[in-house]
Amino acid sequence: MHIQTPVILTIASLAICLPNGVRAEELREAKVTQVIQDVKLLPSGSAPQPATINADVRHGTAVQTGVQSRSELTFKDKTITRLGEKTIFSVGEGGRTIDLGSGQFLLYVPKKSGGAKIKMGPVTAAITGTTVLGNYDPSGVTTFVVLEGGACITLDRVGQSVYVGAGQQLTYDPITGRLADPVDIDLSEKLNSPLIKDFRQLPSAGLIEANMRVRHAGAVGGPGAVDPGELEAAVRAAGASSISTASDEQFMRALNSVFVRTGDVCSYVGMAVRARPDLAARIAVAAVGVHRIGRGYGKDFKDYKGKEIGCDEANCIIQAAMAADPFHATEIVDAVIAAAPFLRDCITAPCGHNAFQQPRIITPITPPIPVSPEQPTSSDNDD
Repeated sequence: MHIQTPVILTIASLAICLPNGVRAEELREAKVTQVIQDVKLLPSGSAPQPATINADVRHGTAVQTGVQSRSELTFKDKTITRLGEKTIFSVGEGGRTIDLGSGQFLLYVPKKSGGAKIKMGPVTAAITGTTVLGNYDPSGVTTFVVLEGGACITLDRVGQSVYVGAGQQLTYDPITGRLADPVDIDLSEKLNSPLIKDFRQLPSAGLIEANMRVRHAGAVGGPGAVDPGELEAAVRAAGASSISTASDEQFMRALNSVFVRTGDVCSYVGMAVRARPDLAARIAVAAVGVHRIGRGYGKDFKDYKGKEIGCDEANCIIQAAMAADPFHATEIVDAVIAAAPFLRDCITAPCGHNAFQQPRIITPITPPIPVSPEQPTSSDNDD
């Protein structure tokens, strides 16, 4: 095996997140579902043999890709691992393990199927229901791209943690010895990766495309799921001349009216947080609150416990907010849990504060009742 400077990536299943019917042993074996050029199976104690479609890969068997070669493995829970060239993948006894020299991998973890922890040298990524690309360079530089979903990236030796959302890339450079700030990227360029274009369509392709549309709309006001002009118009209707000059209360009233009118709460959260990062926690709480008001439940979250917003909706809102303001992910999650404690068990654990940032402390936020600017106020009714 001519693999230099191997880095161990350990993918450990999170059993508490597994749905009924997915047993732990189902996450410890996979089948080869695609072979491109030179791919070998390396059974423990046996001679290497060419990999074939539907070959079983269990604990004790590794998969090795040669130069300009790639492979795909699919687990029983539908998790997909794709391996770039010069890579060795093996299924560990307590989980799934990748030994990566230099090269690239793709990991797709289905929603509600569990989670994964990926260790790339000094960097660990925790993900749930996510599609990610990772690349390790012989120089030690590691890049991590989230195509959809989100991941908490931690630099183990110093405890620095950063949340990386859909459409963002994070880099670790051993020269600087720290995780760089996540940056927005053009997802369409990443779709040209051999680990995407040379394989069948990913089950998460629709989510990736949706993220591309939302990013494009938020950045340039182009066509997509979000109309930036909607929020600007609402701010003017709330009495402010622009988003930048709106008071906190004017902005929140405007945003709530957009949530109510469009019904596309999750898509507007990221745009709102980018526009007003100082209100990130309030924006997330307001977005969660729209579901209870918009669907006819009472003013108190306890009135609709178990009936209203689900884990997927809550996590979509929180991840959108954290991706737009990754350095205050903990504050965002804490604020939502303070307003809706029953969501505690289903919200994805947030990243800790970035070790290179001073944490801020916020108080619990009571979600406002969304009111459209066109709706008359109580004083108007009194007149």
